Amino acid sequence: MPKPRAACLIGWPAAHSRSPLIHHYWLRTLGIEGGYVIEAVPPDEFKDFIFRLSLRGFVGANVTIPHKERALALSKPDERARAVGAANTLWFAGGELCSTNTDVEGFINNLDACASGWDKCEDALVLGAGGSSRAVVFGLRERGIKRIHLVNRTMARASALADQFGASVLPVTWDALGDLLPRAGLLVNTTSLGMKGQPPLEIDIGLLPSQAVVADLVYVPLDTPLLTASRARGLKTADGLGMLLHQAVRGFELWFGRRPEVTPELRALIEADLTNT
Repeated sequence: MPKPRAACLIGWPAAHSRSPLIHHYWLRTLGIEGGYVIEAVPPDEFKDFIFRLSLRGFVGANVTIPHKERALALSKPDERARAVGAANTLWFAGGELCSTNTDVEGFINNLDACASGWDKCEDALVLGAGGSSRAVVFGLRERGIKRIHLVNRTMARASALADQFGASVLPVTWDALGDLLPRAGLLVNTTSLGMKGQPPLEIDIGLLPSQAVVADLVYVPLDTPLLTASRARGLKTADGLGMLLHQAVRGFELWFGRRPEVTPELRALIEADLTNT
């Protein structure tokens, strides 16, 4: 009798991740015998761990900080992983270790679920130029958004990212926000501003057009001040927890052969866990 399939999350340190809760929920509701565990792997042992992944009994893995760039280098990445410069999902195909970055579809699919028609906008405003921002910009370009204004406190970082993605991505300084907000059909916060324990994101939501959509990748707290202010104005919003849930879908499908759904019950389960920590 074949052994049940198992996947893991590789990180260092192995923080309190919600991934096991998400995947165990899907395994249970879909009636699949399988497992998902956290593996704390220090950087100097990561290469060996990856090369022995299947020998350790795993059909694939999620990868988190600080291993995402190394995972890209040690696998066969797809276009998304290459563009983002990091891999967060690994699986085997034809005996080869393949990788992707599911933050792209996590962000886009969450927007589709929360704010249908968001992609009719012509101007998007993205705050931050880190790894998450790369995934967001890639997804927006893929969906045909004409102009993506990339705002970062360090202009050099924004310019480097814009150079990678082409003419539709326009780097701008933080003090240009006041001029850009009235034209933005979509505002995305990819920074840690507004996260629990971090400085607030100081931005005037009142300047956004009435049909604008606001997305925040932060999910602790669930209702960031940015999202609260946006909802008070009647704007559609997409939160970081929704992105977290949607980005987990593809990995599960690759490892266990069934495409799971992001349900209200799953969201309530993770919300309760976040509230209790």
